[in-house]
Amino acid sequence: MKFEQHLALITIPSWSEYYLNYKHLKQVLYADASLSGGEFQAQFEREITKVNQHFCEQDESARAQLDSLRAQWHVDMEAGDKEAWKAKFTQLLQQLEHLADYTQACVTGCRKILKKADKVSGQTVSRTLGPMVTSLQFAKSEAEEELLREARVEWRKRIAAPALTAPTGSTVQQIVPEIATVTELELAGFPAGQVSRVWVALAEDALGLPIRVPVIVARGATAGPVVGITAALHGDELNGIPVIHRLIGDVDLSTLHGTLVAVPVVNAPGFHLSQRGYADGADLNRVMPGKADGSSPEVYAYNLMHRITRHFEYHLDLHTSSRGRANSLYVRADLTDPRTARMARLQNPQIIVHNTGPGGSLRGASMQRGIPAICVEIGDPSRFQKHYANNALLGITNILSQLRMVPDAKSVPEFAPAICSHSFWIYARSGGILTVHPDVATWVRAGEVIASVHSVFGDLVEEYFAPQDSVVVGKNIDPVCRSGNRVLHLGVVGDSLPGVVNSGHL
Repeated sequence: MKFEQHLALITIPSWSEYYLNYKHLKQVLYADASLSGGEFQAQFEREITKVNQHFCEQDESARAQLDSLRAQWHVDMEAGDKEAWKAKFTQLLQQLEHLADYTQACVTGCRKILKKADKVSGQTVSRTLGPMVTSLQFAKSEAEEELLREARVEWRKRIAAPALTAPTGSTVQQIVPEIATVTELELAGFPAGQVSRVWVALAEDALGLPIRVPVIVARGATAGPVVGITAALHGDELNGIPVIHRLIGDVDLSTLHGTLVAVPVVNAPGFHLSQRGYADGADLNRVMPGKADGSSPEVYAYNLMHRITRHFEYHLDLHTSSRGRANSLYVRADLTDPRTARMARLQNPQIIVHNTGPGGSLRGASMQRGIPAICVEIGDPSRFQKHYANNALLGITNILSQLRMVPDAKSVPEFAPAICSHSFWIYARSGGILTVHPDVATWVRAGEVIASVHSVFGDLVEEYFAPQDSVVVGKNIDPVCRSGNRVLHLGVVGDSLPGVVNSGHL
C-alpha cells in the first residue's frame, strides 16, 4: 500500500486539508524528475509552511484553553458547571491527542517524500530540504506531547476518584461489583437491552481454582444475529482489547438487533505471563477444537469451543503480529466463501490475504462448525495502537451494519485494499544483524533489495531480493537474526484463488 493511502487511513477528517499533501508532491516530483525547474522545492516549502502554521495555531489554541480551564476551576463549583468543565477538558485532551498524531504523520510524510526525491532525481535533496523541516516548530520539538502530559496531570489533579469509605478494619474497598463465575454461557439468561459481564471457567489450576476468561454479552432490545469477537488468543497480542472495549462502550442497545459476545482475553494464562502461548508454551491457535480428555491446552480449547464460541453465528478473531515483528492492518479469510469474503471487505483493512486456515486454528474450528469466521490482524504485539484499533473498530461496525444489527452507517475506505491470493515468508539463510528495508503495507518490485544481514563486525553478509511484485504484509523488526528466522511476510495478488492455502502464518 502506497504511503498516501496509508495517510488517508490515519488522517483526522476535520484536519484533512492541513496535512502534508504527499500525493501532490509526488506528482510534482515525477513531472520534473531532474528538479531543474525548482517546482518541487517550491511546493514542498509551501506544504511544510502550511503544516507548521496549522500546528502552531492548534498548539497556541490548546495552551490558551488549558490556561482558561485552569482559571475556571474551583472546588466549590456547582455540579452542572463541573460537568461542563469536564466536557470542555475532554475535548481539549482529544485535540491534543489529534495534534500529536497529526505531527507524527506529517513528519513521516516529509521524510518519505524527501527519500523518494533522492531516489528519483539521483540527488541528495534531503540534505538541502531536510534541515528546513527540522527547523520548523512542528518537527523540532515535542511540545504537543509535553502539553498533552501536562493536561493529563491537570485532569488527574482536578478529577480525582471519589473518596471511598473502607469497611471497618480493612484498607480495601471493592470498586467493581462482584462478577459471577459460570461454567456454561447461556445467552437466553442475559437481560435484553443490557450489557452483562461474566467470568467463564475453562479449566482448573494446580490449586484447584478456576482458570477463567472474561465475557461481555451485549443483548439488543430486539432479536437478531449473534456475533462473537475474540481477542488475545495469543496472550501478548493486545490491540483487540481496546477494540472490544470501545465497541461495547459505543453500542446503542436500544437500536441493536441481536447480541454481541466479546471475549477480551481468550488466553488468560498467557496474558498473565505476557507471552504468546498457553501456560506451558503451547500455541492455542494450533490445538482447536481441543479434546475433553487431552492435554492442558487441549482441554482449555475444548471448553472454549463448547462453552462460548458454539453460540456464535459470526466470528471475528482479533490478533496482532508475534513479538519482534510488525504487521499491517490486514485480514485473513477464505475468499472462496462468499460470507467471509464479504466480511473481509467490509472490515476495510489495508490488505486482505486469502487463507483457508491451518489445522488447529480457532478461525478454522469455527468455520468447520459452519460459523463464518475471519482473522483480523491489528498491528503489533504488547502495545495499544490507537489508529489501527480505531480502523478495526470501524470495520467491525461495517459488518454489524451489513448484518442489520446496527443502523446503516458503513464507512467507505478512501482506497481499495490489496487483495492477495496467497502470502509467504522470506527466511534468513545467515545469522547476524538484520535490517528489513520496506515498511509494512508498501509495495516491493521483483528484484528489489528488501533486507540485508551484516556480521557483528559490520560487514555485509547477505542481501535478500523480492522474488516477485508483492505487498509487505508484515516484517521482522528484531535486528538479532539467526539462520531460519522470518524476515518479511509478502502478499501476492494473483489471478485465481487456490482452494486450499495455509501459507504465511506465524
